Amino acid sequence: MGITHFDEARRRELAIGHLHAVWSSLGEAAGSVGVGLRRIEVPQGGWSTPAHEHGRSEEIFYVLAGHGLSWQAGKASEIGAGDCVVYHAGGGAHTVHALEDLDVLAFGPRLPDESPRFPRLGFSLVGGRGVETLDGAVDGYPIQFVREAEIGPPELLAEPDPRPASIVNVADVSPEAIERPRVVRTRRNLGRAAGSITTGLQHVDVAPGKESSTLHCHSVEEEVFVILDGDGWLLLDEEETPVRPGHVVARPPGTGVAHTFRAGADGLTLLAYGTREPSDVCYYPRSNKIAFGGVNLIARLERLDYWDGED
Repeated sequence: MGITHFDEARRRELAIGHLHAVWSSLGEAAGSVGVGLRRIEVPQGGWSTPAHEHGRSEEIFYVLAGHGLSWQAGKASEIGAGDCVVYHAGGGAHTVHALEDLDVLAFGPRLPDESPRFPRLGFSLVGGRGVETLDGAVDGYPIQFVREAEIGPPELLAEPDPRPASIVNVADVSPEAIERPRVVRTRRNLGRAAGSITTGLQHVDVAPGKESSTLHCHSVEEEVFVILDGDGWLLLDEEETPVRPGHVVARPPGTGVAHTFRAGADGLTLLAYGTREPSDVCYYPRSNKIAFGGVNLIARLERLDYWDGED
């Protein structure tokens, strides 16, 4: 079905040196395919990961609770509940530090590794260059965590740096309201506001008894939803499944099964993460419409049997 809950996903604690966090593999547990979602719970004083930079992947973080610092390229800026942080590919090494217990969601694509390893030779090819290969883990810890623990935490200044444009709070993003017979929602485009390019993150409030969007399914784009508040139902074609805070729903592309959410009596608040693919085709079964994303065109097509006109 593609649904899990915070309480059901596999959790792993990593604590070595200054690095300390509990990781929950929410994306895998919900059945996501081309994107990932991790919940990272960082105790006060801990750092989430070794400072790292992706060459291709854009990551979006959302702060569920707590207070900390987003460290990137040597600068550290304060973050707190409701903040959205975009880390662009090639934008500089980054990590997160908890000034108080910090609870964040980390969204990002899963891109294939094109770095072949030659174990007998002790090196890998990365971008056509031969690079020394180290064992992937030491005493059960990923090698990058071991190396980072050996050199200690990044240096911090006495006062935090000003927040860059890549950090925004949900309260500061202009809402976009829609009121239709079925769909009544207020949506804040956090990803766009923070400058995301290849992926997106939206904060959505759905009115009681109404739907979050038109029933639809994607051909190429993948979506992941996190229920933050309220309750309601996940609609998959004609099937309805109750949802509550902590539920994570993955909707891989190409399933042919349309989805949306309907809020309960107290409304529903959720995060919607997704990829941006110009080649995507979106189908709306109730109205029999097709949206061609790359050319911003919506049309209604005639549904035919496969063998129609072939005999």
